Amino acid sequence: MVLDAQMAELEELYIHYKRYAFSIAYRMLGSAADAEDIVQDCFADLQRHELSGIDNIKAYVAKSITNRCLNLLNSAHTRRETYIGEWLPEPVSERYDGPEEAAVRKDTLSFAFLVLLERLAPAERAVFVLREAFQYDYEAIAGMVGKSESNCRQIFSRVKRTLQAEPAAAALSPAPGQARRKLLQRFTAAFAAHDVSSMLALLTEQPVLIADGGGQEVHTVLRPMIGRKGVLALLTSHRVLQEMRTWKPSIERVNGEESLVYRREEQVKAVLCLGLSRSGEQIQSFYLTVGPEKLGHIHPRS
Repeated sequence: MVLDAQMAELEELYIHYKRYAFSIAYRMLGSAADAEDIVQDCFADLQRHELSGIDNIKAYVAKSITNRCLNLLNSAHTRRETYIGEWLPEPVSERYDGPEEAAVRKDTLSFAFLVLLERLAPAERAVFVLREAFQYDYEAIAGMVGKSESNCRQIFSRVKRTLQAEPAAAALSPAPGQARRKLLQRFTAAFAAHDVSSMLALLTEQPVLIADGGGQEVHTVLRPMIGRKGVLALLTSHRVLQEMRTWKPSIERVNGEESLVYRREEQVKAVLCLGLSRSGEQIQSFYLTVGPEKLGHIHPRS
């Protein structure tokens, strides 16, 4: 009976905290599949602990998730050295909201935010995510990452300044939903019609296009393209982007904001997330994911 009661309590904790745990892991890793594995490992480990001895279960889960993510990020660096082309986060259409996510900053789920986080060292990413997205105080963060409170303050301030200086940081100021949808509609129409002048009018002065083919030797863009001339050339002539014109686009919520999902016969073939200018009237960045193993967290159409 005692064991049954403990298992029931553990099941209740899993239901209550699993989405919160996932939201930390996904922001830390940029991989939904890895985040789900981390969450499963965390709660499997809880089975081996006396739950009554844990004073703050939420803090315990957060620390356990953070430590596992740090270990995985340190090993992921070696794996990504052999990754063919650019590595982008896995897009997700699931919102993963739960009772413990009420205070979580939703803009930290955006694709542009996750791309910026990829430039950080694992410890920097942990400190920044825990502070910026989840509003943990520095004392709690220090206990989670094994650093002093003052060191965590310094890391957060340094990272904040570094990221704000990045051109892509403009995309972290999301445009109103209606304005974003209208711009997506304009781009979709111009792209489908091969309307060069209309596409050009939608680009900032220094747009960037990054594509992820899943690390396979597929015909995708292997290096970031920067500048209007180069980006426009890819949009009008690259093989993968040409093939996308034969797929059916739809505007759907991906990573908490509206993006473009391309399907062929109901199968997801590509996701195009756009980072907009501060005004929300032009496109600063294109993030194209075409690797099939990275598209598994995009919902099928109802």
